[in-house]
Amino acid sequence: MRLSWKETNIFTSNSPEIQADVLVCGGGPAGVAAAVMAGRSGLKTILVEKNGFCGGAAVAGLSGTICGLYLTQCDIKNKQTKQIVYGFAEEFRAGLEKKHGLTKPQIYGNTHVNTFDPLIWREVADDMLEQANVNCLYHAFISQVDFRDNQIQAVKVESSAGSTVIKAKRYIDATGDATLIALAGLPYTRGNNGAVQNPTMMFRLSNVDEKAFYDVFGVDTICPAELAQKLTQAFETKTYNTPRNRVWVFPTPQPSVFLMNCTQLAGQHGEILNVLYPEERTYAEILGRRIAREYHRFFKDNVKGFENSLLIDMAAEVGVRQTRSIVGEECLTNDHVATCQKSTTAIAKSSWPIELHAGEVSKLHWLENDYYEVPYLTLVPKNTENIIVAGRCLCTEHEALASARVTAQCFEYGHAAAIASVLSLENNYAFKAIDVAKLQEKMKANGSALS
Repeated sequence: MRLSWKETNIFTSNSPEIQADVLVCGGGPAGVAAAVMAGRSGLKTILVEKNGFCGGAAVAGLSGTICGLYLTQCDIKNKQTKQIVYGFAEEFRAGLEKKHGLTKPQIYGNTHVNTFDPLIWREVADDMLEQANVNCLYHAFISQVDFRDNQIQAVKVESSAGSTVIKAKRYIDATGDATLIALAGLPYTRGNNGAVQNPTMMFRLSNVDEKAFYDVFGVDTICPAELAQKLTQAFETKTYNTPRNRVWVFPTPQPSVFLMNCTQLAGQHGEILNVLYPEERTYAEILGRRIAREYHRFFKDNVKGFENSLLIDMAAEVGVRQTRSIVGEECLTNDHVATCQKSTTAIAKSSWPIELHAGEVSKLHWLENDYYEVPYLTLVPKNTENIIVAGRCLCTEHEALASARVTAQCFEYGHAAAIASVLSLENNYAFKAIDVAKLQEKMKANGSALS
């Protein structure tokens, strides 16, 4: 279906506009899940995405892995994987696998991850959105929000064609940056008193000798201590600009192609970069490309198996872990995550560690042989009726987000936001007033693993 697109400059009662039941802003894992599940439920759904494809930080940022599907376990090398997150996350995982775009589970410290092909990720998303009758508007972004009487009345969307107004009955902010929330003038927080996690420039290398790689790394994708020590020495002697010594290297679905998570980007004096600001994000993008080249040079010169490697790909945009978090009806606290607390209103499980990429020393706290549950109301902004969020901008404390932000959980946040939209419209309830037991029942019917 082709949507009408007309120029309009202000919100007025007679402005040209597009009508929808649900508007999903952002096409990352949470946004794709939200749009697909809303569309399947028979709702007229529009997805607005700034890029020409879906995937967000997973694809444009080339994070390249599905994290958060599995239970963290002690002595993991001698144990089988235990998947604890299903639902839409499992459906998308299976879609990638069917198209040969996914690796088998790989050991990542005390848990497992799957690495995917970012091109196939886009194709799986396109297929699912089309089959769900979702109207996708790529190369478009939200510029203004009309928020009155605790509700979003309309949003203005910009593209090369000009501007138009979209009026929906329900709005899902899956931008990751809580863009809808901020433009509506609603409150939000940003990390630990403004300090957020560092961004990363991901890249891929080809022509790597796989046998030699495993001889160096073993079965774990986290670099061994000997390599970390070499990276430290290389940086201290100014032989290579490799400020981060703890790196991750992932085999991919393509033979001899490896995904490199090496860079941890900061400002000129080591300060945290606020990538919401264009000048700071621009600095991160340029610095990230330069440092990625340095890490490749280091690997070619110093790591067995990488002697003939080629740098074939860098992320289209720097990978962002954290910007804004909403002020929600409920907050996911650091203690809730660290002590693996459960919730009667859970919409997702997570056993992913608190993996805080911030400052000179990153924090890693494993949740071994257990998991926590994310409460539904962490997705619902305070003092609102027709807006819900999905993805990393849910209401969390700083360290809690370092666990709750990853891909598998974002898929399920989007799933929950879509089903909540259905229930909200069926009963004409505000999001905070829906029956969470019914939401959980519907999510379970869709395959989600909830208690």
